[in-house]
Amino acid sequence: MEIVWQTPANPPERQDYIFRKGRRLVRPYYFEFISHVKNRWAGKTVVDFFAQEFKGRPYDYYRCSMRAHSSRRRDCPPVSYILRPSQKINHFLHRHEPPVMASDVPVLVEEPDVVTVCKPASVPVHPCGQYRKNTVVGILQAEHGLAPLFPVHRLDCLVSGLLILARNATKVDLFRQQIEGGMVQKQYIAKVVGTFPEKELLVDISIYYNPREGRSTVEAGDSCQDTPTKGKTASTKFTRIGSNWTHIIVLCEPVTGQTHQIRVHLQYSGHPIANDMLYLSEYVDNRSDVGMSADRAAGKSLIPETNNTYVDDCEETCSKNFSIDPMCTHCPNLAPTGYEEHEEGLWLHCIRYAGPGWKYECPYPGWAFFS
Repeated sequence: MEIVWQTPANPPERQDYIFRKGRRLVRPYYFEFISHVKNRWAGKTVVDFFAQEFKGRPYDYYRCSMRAHSSRRRDCPPVSYILRPSQKINHFLHRHEPPVMASDVPVLVEEPDVVTVCKPASVPVHPCGQYRKNTVVGILQAEHGLAPLFPVHRLDCLVSGLLILARNATKVDLFRQQIEGGMVQKQYIAKVVGTFPEKELLVDISIYYNPREGRSTVEAGDSCQDTPTKGKTASTKFTRIGSNWTHIIVLCEPVTGQTHQIRVHLQYSGHPIANDMLYLSEYVDNRSDVGMSADRAAGKSLIPETNNTYVDDCEETCSKNFSIDPMCTHCPNLAPTGYEEHEEGLWLHCIRYAGPGWKYECPYPGWAFFS
C-alpha cells in the first residue's frame, strides 16, 4: 500500500467526507504533525510527551509505535529519549477526525472582503485538537472553494448561528479592533428554563474559565478579603422575547466576550439553557481522563437540521472503503474511539453582529419557534 502523507498545506476536498446516520465523518488519512518543543515539554521523555499532550491515543500506542519505527529508521529516537527546548518534532499518524452533525454550512453573504455563514452546531470553527477537515473553515474550502478565511469572532463548538469570516488579514484586524474597542453589538437567542422576568435583566459578574474542567464559573468577589480573584469582567443583558409555558426564548446581548459567558450568566440568573447539561446541573462527570472535553456532555435533545438531499447524494458518492492501518488504534472504525454517540447542539444561536456602518444577520433556528 502506498502511503500519501498530508500536511496542513493539503486543502480539504469534497470527497474527503462520508455521511452516515446524520453525521459527517472524514475519511481517515495519514497526516504529519510538525511542532517545536515548548519549555513546558522539555525534560519529558518523548513517549510521556505524546501520551500527556495528545490524549487521543493510549500510552501503549505511542510506546509501540516508537519502538517499531526506531527499528526501521535511524532518525527516530528511542522510547527513553529526553526532549530539549526548541527541538523539531515530526509526528506521523493515521488520523481519524471526530464526527459532527451532517448539516451543510449555508453561505449567507459573500462579499469581496467578507463571508458570513450560518454555522451548524457541533462543528468547530477552525482546525483545533483532533479537528482539521471537519471544521467550518475546512468545509467551506472543500465544498465552496472559499479560502483563505479568517474567523472574526468565536462561536463555541456546540453553538450555532452567524459566523463572520474575513477574506484577508487587513479586514480581520479591522473587525477585531472594533470588537475590542466595544464598538460592536452582538445578539444571540437562547431557550431557557424557569420563569424569566419581563423586564431586561443585566448580569454583571466576573467569570473564571477552568480549561482543565472545560467550564466557567462566576466569581462574585468579596470586598472584605484581600485575595485577588481569577475571573475576568463580564456583563450580559437578557430580554425575554417568547414563551410556551415550558421554555422561554431570551435575547442575549453580551457586552464583553468571555468563554461560555452567556451560558454561565444564564445559569447564575437561575435560567440555564434548557439542554445545556454542562450548566443545567451542578454535577458534571470528569471526562478528562478518557480524553473527552467536558463540553461534549452538553445537549442531547436537539434534532439536527440537515439538507437531506445533499446528504443522500454524498452517501452514494462517498461510500468507497478507506485504507486500514494495522497499527492504528481507531481502525477499522471511521470515528475515533470515544466518539460513537451523536453530539448535538445547544439551544444557543448567534443572530446578529453590528458595527460602525455594517451589520450581518442570521435566520432563527427551528427550535426558536413555538407551534
